Amino acid sequence: MEKINKTDVEWRQSLTPEQFEVCRKKGTERPFSGQYDGCKENGVYVCVCCGEALFSSSHKFDSGTGWPSFWKPAVDGAVAEKSDVSLFSTRTEVLCCRCDSHLGHVFDDGPQPTGLRYCINSASLKLEPEKG
Repeated sequence: MEKINKTDVEWRQSLTPEQFEVCRKKGTERPFSGQYDGCKENGVYVCVCCGEALFSSSHKFDSGTGWPSFWKPAVDGAVAEKSDVSLFSTRTEVLCCRCDSHLGHVFDDGPQPTGLRYCINSASLKLEPEKG
């Protein structure tokens, strides 16, 4: 997989201000404000920055947190994880493996079989509906 590297100027040209703030500046959308939190449509959630397939609707669940939540990525290696100590506690940041876009965070309070909750910003995703 080829890594995508762009300048902030280049990213700003292809993203909305909210997408840029979340994806490139590690922002967070307000809970219950994102378009995919309550979405029940089937498909694949891709990175809004580079189009990499990140999460499947078949792995999505309602966590009640106000952000789309998934119990695993669409495919192994789709996301990278990095330690985040920005809010006076240690969390695990989730990034797109192809363009390093900030997606959200992963927690260990999700459902089985993984026990994980990938808490992801809608602004970092684009749903590609299932064809059929």
